[in-house]
Amino acid sequence: MKKNIIGRLKEYERLNKCMREDTAQLVLVYGRRRVGKTFLINQYYNNSFDFKLTGSFNKPKPVQLQAFVSELNRRTRKKNTVPADWTQAFEMLRDYIDGRVSKEKIVVFFDEMPWLDTHKSGFLPAFEFFWNDYGSAIDNLVFIVCGSATSWLVDNIEHNKGGLFNRQTCKLFIEPFTLHETEEYLISKGIQWSRYDITECYMIMGGIPYYLSLLDKEMSYLQNIDYLFFRKKAELWDEFDHLYNTLFSHGENYIAVAEELSKKRIGLTRSEICDNTGISNNGALTKILKNLVDSGFVRENQFFGKDKKDTLYQLADYYSCFYFHYIKNHKERDEHYWSNTLDAHSRKSWAGLTFEQVCKDHIRQIKHKIGISGILSEQFSWFSRGNKELGIEGAQIDLLIDRKDRVINLCEIKFYGDEYVIDIDEDTKIRNRMESFRRNTKTRKAIQIIYITTYGVKKNIYSGIVQKQVTLDDLFEKMEV
Repeated sequence: MKKNIIGRLKEYERLNKCMREDTAQLVLVYGRRRVGKTFLINQYYNNSFDFKLTGSFNKPKPVQLQAFVSELNRRTRKKNTVPADWTQAFEMLRDYIDGRVSKEKIVVFFDEMPWLDTHKSGFLPAFEFFWNDYGSAIDNLVFIVCGSATSWLVDNIEHNKGGLFNRQTCKLFIEPFTLHETEEYLISKGIQWSRYDITECYMIMGGIPYYLSLLDKEMSYLQNIDYLFFRKKAELWDEFDHLYNTLFSHGENYIAVAEELSKKRIGLTRSEICDNTGISNNGALTKILKNLVDSGFVRENQFFGKDKKDTLYQLADYYSCFYFHYIKNHKERDEHYWSNTLDAHSRKSWAGLTFEQVCKDHIRQIKHKIGISGILSEQFSWFSRGNKELGIEGAQIDLLIDRKDRVINLCEIKFYGDEYVIDIDEDTKIRNRMESFRRNTKTRKAIQIIYITTYGVKKNIYSGIVQKQVTLDDLFEKMEV
């Protein structure tokens, strides 16, 4: 199998294991749109499949069945007629597989499978019957199911309560690149940028390979963002509409939730989402939130010391955050907007807030740097509105690490163009925050202050409050699979 691919080592190893098994394999591959699922499978198998079918978005059953038979005709070099329904189509696939007399693996790849399951198409029950009655008994069959509509795959394949219950033998959730993988990918494209610029680019695109593939090595980071986002009819100007409406039915409700979450950096509780969007607090909202979380668009932040009902939902998709802040209501912006606002206060505020998301997505690197990789721990958010009568000030902590060795790390996160300087005002603020946290939570654990910055904390008379430091270089560290 080919291995000229950035990252994805654990995915390659898992596919290797599937190919070594002597029983039938049903492989589920899912993840966010543009994250590189199809590319991974095509690269691993060198585009060499015994049968491959790709679903078409929003196309009726006859069009999908025509695509099926066209692929079958190419493989068999015959002129099979279009099947009447999916039951007949899978019977034809069964006959085709039976004709593949081989001791080698037979690899079947259904890409964008959710798009094949159109309204009243009968696709899912036909596939269930095919796999249970036939496919699962063919020891050398590897059937790969892939799609961007993560919610469909989770509900209908992974958590199927019918004929496919507990049937998948391998599950691959394809995640965006880390900072390390993003840097590695850019270098492979001949792009040599500072880690500061790579991180700002990551704050806009995330580690989404397709978006990164659009970057031009002949342009600077600033020029690339202007070209891809602010130029008239730029490649990523209208990506947002495709992103949500191709992944979720009733995409407008998902967009409404995402937009409200984009307005509050620490996130919103379920009840706050209802109040802000007007969506009823019922099963429909439960499904929306679950699907957004499963797809990686939203992160569930547990609130320290609170029940699960107080969970904070936070928009975690970088492109969506950037869209709501800089594109949605600003379609007449200058085509060189990003280059011309480098020192704008709003830009610095956006970068500081978004860097907190980057840190949460690289918590393994943070734990490794501060030496707690082997210690069981959990991450939380926390805030308090304070109590004037009790003399308790309000405070907010976007990231705290609660460790089983009876230590809590309170993380201060700063995205700054130089060494960060702690002055008397900040020293006072940090000490008040520690005291507020201790008094509100009544914790008896030791509290340590961690600073996560771009270039470290400048040593001065106030820097002693910092017990551990994490820099941008540490976030770029490659972690073992």
